[in-house]
Amino acid sequence: MKGSGDRPPPDRRAVPREPAEPVRRSAWGAALHHGLRLLLLLAVAGGVYALFPGAQTSDVPVMERGVVARDEVVAQVAFSVPKSPEELARERDEAARGVPPVFDYRPGAADTMLAGVGLFLASVDSALALSPPGGEAQAVRGALDRARVPTTLGALEVLTDSVRRALLRGATESAVRELLPRGVAVSSPELAGISAVRVRGLAGGERLLAADSLYTADQFYRAAQARLPDAAGVDAAELQRLLLVRYFRPSLAENERLSTAARARASAAVDSVGERILPGQRIVGAREQVGEREVQRLRAYQAALQARPAQGGPEIAGFRALGSILFNALLLMIVGALLLIVRPAIYHDNRAVIFLGVLVLAVAGISSPIAHYDLPPELIPIPFATLLAAVLWGGRLALVLALVLALLLGGQAPFVGMTVPFEAAVAGAAAAFGLRMAQRRFQAWGLIGLVAAAYAMCVLAVGLMRSRGAGEIGWGITWGAVNGIGSTLLAMGFLPLAEWFTRVTTNQTLMELADPKHPLLQRLSLEAPGTYAHTISVANLAEAVCNAIGANALLARVGVYYHDIGKITKPLYFIENQPRGRNPHDRLKPSTSAQVVRSHVVEGVRLAQEYRLPPAVRDFIAQHHGTQPISFFMEQARRADPSAKLNPAEFSYGGPRPQTREIAVVMMADSVESAARVLHDPTPERIRELVDRIVGGKIAAGQLDESPLTLREIHITRDVLAKVLSGMYHQRLDYPPASAPEKAMADQPGAAAPEPQGAANG
Repeated sequence: MKGSGDRPPPDRRAVPREPAEPVRRSAWGAALHHGLRLLLLLAVAGGVYALFPGAQTSDVPVMERGVVARDEVVAQVAFSVPKSPEELARERDEAARGVPPVFDYRPGAADTMLAGVGLFLASVDSALALSPPGGEAQAVRGALDRARVPTTLGALEVLTDSVRRALLRGATESAVRELLPRGVAVSSPELAGISAVRVRGLAGGERLLAADSLYTADQFYRAAQARLPDAAGVDAAELQRLLLVRYFRPSLAENERLSTAARARASAAVDSVGERILPGQRIVGAREQVGEREVQRLRAYQAALQARPAQGGPEIAGFRALGSILFNALLLMIVGALLLIVRPAIYHDNRAVIFLGVLVLAVAGISSPIAHYDLPPELIPIPFATLLAAVLWGGRLALVLALVLALLLGGQAPFVGMTVPFEAAVAGAAAAFGLRMAQRRFQAWGLIGLVAAAYAMCVLAVGLMRSRGAGEIGWGITWGAVNGIGSTLLAMGFLPLAEWFTRVTTNQTLMELADPKHPLLQRLSLEAPGTYAHTISVANLAEAVCNAIGANALLARVGVYYHDIGKITKPLYFIENQPRGRNPHDRLKPSTSAQVVRSHVVEGVRLAQEYRLPPAVRDFIAQHHGTQPISFFMEQARRADPSAKLNPAEFSYGGPRPQTREIAVVMMADSVESAARVLHDPTPERIRELVDRIVGGKIAAGQLDESPLTLREIHITRDVLAKVLSGMYHQRLDYPPASAPEKAMADQPGAAAPEPQGAANG
């Protein structure tokens, strides 16, 4: 029990497994304990350096786009500025589209096409020769159908007219014989915008021809139509087009394999270097605004300086790497110092410190490709790590973690500047503070909105300072919203895994355990209904007290639900479950009765382990009686044999004493509620006297010495217990005199007398 009343309000997000006081260790054990944590810190710092190996050097000034350079930056070494991925992709696409496609010439295409047209016209001549008088149209229709050429009235008139048929034959054969060898290709988008094509097999070799010198299929049809004399008529032109379409064979066919290979060679030939800077050439001029081009130059210059052998040999490069690791370690040491001084339970928990190290490496691991591929810095998932830390250990630790991560990433070469640490710090702080509003699942959207709003304000502030365009600011706000949604959903998804690894009981788990449908609570309500009713009353008392002193009220309520769960193994040995007039302890020795009463703690711990209750809830079962004596049966044993030497351990609970404020509150509420049940005439004054006597007895017996309750909190506990109990056991109003039958019923012995309570109620 602490004497100070100046304790700050606690974080209520989760329940640590370890007690607040660290385990006492020998000097060697303490050195090993702290040394392992130092090694973990150095390993995490080295891991961050491995993800960002290019340490920032003093040779390159740090400038962001939009700032005005104070001094001129001149190149000391020659280097190349690579093109941006978008620019390189655009130039390669343009180079590929400018490659002439490759076509293969087919010399037999004209003969094949002439044979098809000639065969059709010969079939028409034969059909007309064999047709009876007046049946010419029907004979021609049959020839058209057999050739699968669409039949029109105009086509029948042209084919039945020998003169027009001869004109059609001559113009069509002339067009095929003269135009097709020049090169006719199927209409293709590959020819659009192309000035030349490569033709293989034309005139015995390969030639580069102007694209407009070739015919597409449509151009070929129109050129053939132009050869028809006017006397043939419009119907002959339509029929000619149908025949050419039906028997068309292009004399040029694209060779896709060779065309693709040529485009690939042209694309690969595009230089990835945008510009080459020579020693002494100006990179950024003094009092000039830094734009995208200057930023790319500075990044390339920095990479060139880091890639060259350091002056002084490999030792200098090693010193720079050591400095980067030391930079990372000093920042991470802030979190370690906070844990050691303010949250020692977390510092001494191996799983907790390992998980924090993994969180740091996870954020750095995701940030590394963001830097490598020049993705928006708004995607850095610091809110994800902050939310997990806040749920597990509270918003204060999460806030410090967010600020340290922001500084840590801001010190890495790709992120040096104002934008990344500023946005990461504000968004991480929003996540740490905003978690308090997300007590239920649907409220998570409010948390997402807060993180997204934080990113939006940061992007707007930086955009206005750097004179960025509205489009760029809009995209930054969009990516910040994506980060808010993704980080929150990822934190919710990884929370069960984090809770399992760290053995921290979060409020989400506590709310699941508070469900009356839990198998253990259902057994308690059915097998020990009196204990269940007592549990509900104690839970209301403990929750009210914890709300008043700033403790975890949800943890206290859930702990009370299970604190007497061991009574379901022998429910009738506890007074609240006994039928009137039947007490099994009357047939037992006092030592045996004490053993039975003590066993409900042991059995409760066993059931808690069997049903996999978290350690934070199991502690209520083991500690809610502390090491209190079972005085009722001890006095019975003394009266039975005054000369016997009793072993106090046989008539006391095994403990340990309460280690947390919540369990200490439950110990007091449990005893007070049990005693208030047998209190005659429970006036507020008598209830207050009862509370003071019981709480004072706990203090005098040293049962609260190991709990972190302060004297001020104990005083508040007394007031709240007395107030709530007075409401629960208030005196009834005096009613008018009862009628004779009612009075006779009320005068029955024991009709309104409370069941006497004793130590057997546990």
